[in-house]
Amino acid sequence: MSENKKMGFWQEMIYNNPVFGLYLGICSSLAITTTITNAIGMGMAVICVLVLSNILVSIVAPITPDEIHIPVYIVIIATLVTIVGMLMQAYMPDLYTSLGAFIDLIVVNCIILGRAEAYACSHGVADSARDGLMMGLSYTFSIFTMSFIRQILGTGILSFTNPFTSQEVFSITLIPEAYTIPVFTTQTGAFLTFAILAALVAAYKNKNDAKAAEAAKAAKLAAAREAAARKAAPAAAKEADA
Repeated sequence: MSENKKMGFWQEMIYNNPVFGLYLGICSSLAITTTITNAIGMGMAVICVLVLSNILVSIVAPITPDEIHIPVYIVIIATLVTIVGMLMQAYMPDLYTSLGAFIDLIVVNCIILGRAEAYACSHGVADSARDGLMMGLSYTFSIFTMSFIRQILGTGILSFTNPFTSQEVFSITLIPEAYTIPVFTTQTGAFLTFAILAALVAAYKNKNDAKAAEAAKAAKLAAAREAAARKAAPAAAKEADA
């Protein structure tokens, strides 16, 4: 947690990205990122489940025996996913139909259970809620970016539909149909988009790690020189007195 606090908001979103950095939740990321409407809807559902599950796991973890903690966490997550799915089916039926089984599959999304097991069970409510929110936002940012790229390159149109009313909010043609790349609307396009973005995130992390290693090496060298100078100072003073 201390390392995360030293990072800026966007740096943390990219460096600890669950999709492109930790390679979690890839299945849904590849399947539903055909439109930004799907991405935003799925992202909001994951954020709700992540934040609430982290809070509840943080509360029940101290009184849950180690032998049954995984089943308890899964029951909590499944209950929250069921509630979110029912609300989406009631108030956003078109989006619910579009996302299909991937709403129910949030239960087995590695991000949800992973954060519960790796973080929420050993941290307080406030920190766990923040971790869930940051991971949820990072996941939403990831699938939104993939959807944005695939929708524009695949169809040439950037559009968004209000999930509550099913009314189109805007539709902008950015690329003429003759210049679109239809492969980006297929599974191949999803894998290609994911690979490129994951490579960019890996390059960013490697660059940051190299800078951090150089800074640590320079600090260690400076400390060694300072220590050597301190040891040499008394000897030089004695020679001067002599």
